[in-house]
Amino acid sequence: MGSVLKKIRVINMIDEKVPESSTREYDFTQQEFEKIKKIIYDRAGISLSSSKQNMVYSRLARRLRANNLTTFKDYLDLLERGDEKEWEEFTNSLTTNLTSFFREAHHFPLLGKHVEQRSGQQRITLWCSAASTGEEPYSMAMAVMKAFNTLTPPVRILATDIDTKVLAQAEQGIYNMERLKDLSPEMLKRFFLKGSGLQTNSARIRQEVRNMITFRQLNLLDERWPIRGPFDAIFCRNVMIYFDKPTQYKILKGFSPLLAPDGLLFAGHSESFQHAADLFKLREKTVYEHAKKQ
Repeated sequence: MGSVLKKIRVINMIDEKVPESSTREYDFTQQEFEKIKKIIYDRAGISLSSSKQNMVYSRLARRLRANNLTTFKDYLDLLERGDEKEWEEFTNSLTTNLTSFFREAHHFPLLGKHVEQRSGQQRITLWCSAASTGEEPYSMAMAVMKAFNTLTPPVRILATDIDTKVLAQAEQGIYNMERLKDLSPEMLKRFFLKGSGLQTNSARIRQEVRNMITFRQLNLLDERWPIRGPFDAIFCRNVMIYFDKPTQYKILKGFSPLLAPDGLLFAGHSESFQHAADLFKLREKTVYEHAKKQ
């Protein structure tokens, strides 16, 4: 996936209704499942448990139909032939983006204060490393705008993800009103434009908010990331829980030189980086800073 963010992405794997083996359209052997587990681990760092076998079947069966294939062996052969488009579809199929606006809300006032203290800097940059459908980077942007009390603060946000489809959705910035139900009327009025006609049940992020953000595909498992720091803050939330400790450490080691000396690393509520104490130390609830002065 080249510069794809193997989304570490981030990626929230969830259970769903899937067919049991007795009702499957295609044969799906344990050997094929084990091979897929290895492929997605090598490519995206995702560690699938045995309980995910039905989920994997359900998601990839769609790809067999799309490619007019009749067996999982044929599908795996297609991947091995190096079909880049299908590699992308394969990775997208096995990742699910579970996100919302201002998720883990205690982070955003801290982010606002953090960037406000840098108001004298010529350039303030933030990185959302698991952008999904855009709710997180847009929440970051709105928090920054509130802190500076302007729609044009001196801040740029890089938002990356492994999934090209969700990135396309994020760039559009259009959301069903149900997704916005927890936002206050003031926030909706300030940062969104209500749809009309057939779009009356949707709203779009204001162009000024969208202008703050650059969306790019990036693979956090790549040996080199085609980005430059330093970032004043990095958001990597609810992502690391889907990776084993060695993979987590490798990614955190990559974050370290890209985070400003006094920058902040935001993690998810279920994540702990104690195994990387040589790199980062806890500053406050699920917020980290460099373990040593840079």
